[in-house]
Amino acid sequence: MERLRSRTPLLPSDLPESTSSNNTESAQLNAHGVRGLSGIQGLKKRGHGSRSWIKIDPLGNISILELDKATIMRHCSLPGRDLRLLDPLFIYPSTILGRERAIVVSLEQIRCIITADEVILMNSLDGCVVQYKSELCKRLESNKDQSDDLPFEFRALELALELTCMSLDAQVKELQMDIYPVLDELASSINTVNLERVRRLKGHLLALTQRVQKVRDEIEHLMDDDGDMAEMYLTEKKQRSEGYPLSDLCFQTNTSGEETIVSKSAPVSPVGSLSGAHQLQRAFTSFVSSSRNGSLLSSSNFGENIDKLEMLLEAYFVGIDHTLNKLLSLKEYIDDTEDLINFKLGNVQNHLIQFELLLTAATFLATVFAAVTAVFGMNLPSTVFDSPSTFNWVLVFSGVACGFLYFSFLIYFRYKRIFPL
Repeated sequence: MERLRSRTPLLPSDLPESTSSNNTESAQLNAHGVRGLSGIQGLKKRGHGSRSWIKIDPLGNISILELDKATIMRHCSLPGRDLRLLDPLFIYPSTILGRERAIVVSLEQIRCIITADEVILMNSLDGCVVQYKSELCKRLESNKDQSDDLPFEFRALELALELTCMSLDAQVKELQMDIYPVLDELASSINTVNLERVRRLKGHLLALTQRVQKVRDEIEHLMDDDGDMAEMYLTEKKQRSEGYPLSDLCFQTNTSGEETIVSKSAPVSPVGSLSGAHQLQRAFTSFVSSSRNGSLLSSSNFGENIDKLEMLLEAYFVGIDHTLNKLLSLKEYIDDTEDLINFKLGNVQNHLIQFELLLTAATFLATVFAAVTAVFGMNLPSTVFDSPSTFNWVLVFSGVACGFLYFSFLIYFRYKRIFPL
């Protein structure tokens, strides 16, 4: 009977209270976990939603596409962190990244992916985006029948740099037109309204300086790194990737042909094996030499291409550096105006201190004079009160003594060079 009791399964009513309560808690946790998982999946689905993109081919043709992030990542071989640079919901500084099959450009409002065959631009109604799209199509259509030394990706990158530099320079000129009159007015009349206007414009100046500095640093970083510039030559890499498998296939077919000829010509012998080993060694050395020659040619081609890209970047580096110098000179002008205002305020404060010092000396002497009159105002028996003229002489003597002391203070202040007189 004990064995039968031990083997019979426990019913739910026979379970202990702790076990049933644990099961209830686990069921609640599973329910909440399923709900949380479904919410996370919903967020993931919303994160991978499709967006409208503009595709521009080398002929200047435009097509509107609905693509999600995963499709673009597979098509352009880009990681997800690079696509976050193109998301308008995120605020990132200006960046130019050279990848294996694409160039990721995030310059102010122009955010696009440039490949060897197309430009993928986020569809937006922003003025910079519309201008970039129309200007790129116009240039591609105009250069359709003309030979251009720059490949497609460099022309697209050049236009992005050009529009960004022009936009930043226009903002700097507009800021100069706004800030110079305000500074001149503040230098002439110091008040709260002018100070508030200068403070607001100075904040705008600092933000614009950081943006221009970031674009300049990004271009300078590309110019200083030959590897990054070589990665950005997508057309050359595409041509090499398309031509390499063909040459490798021909080499394999030739090698297999030689092996079949050797195998059919004669039976295997030690001499034949040695000659085959020599032939394999010669083939290997010829392959190594050809690969070295190819690498030298490709490196020379990359050197020429790097020079072209470096000259392209240098031209816009000079322009953005000139824009940054304008901002720095404007900041120096603001600093000079602040120094002038501080000098003026310091001068006013010094005058107030001088006036306070003179007033304090006069107050001290008036107190001495009042003390003399207070002494004579007491009801004390004295022969001075017998003649009224005597009290007048006391007042005159006290006034002369106080005046003499006051001028003595002034001479002492001048001697100590506290203030000029």
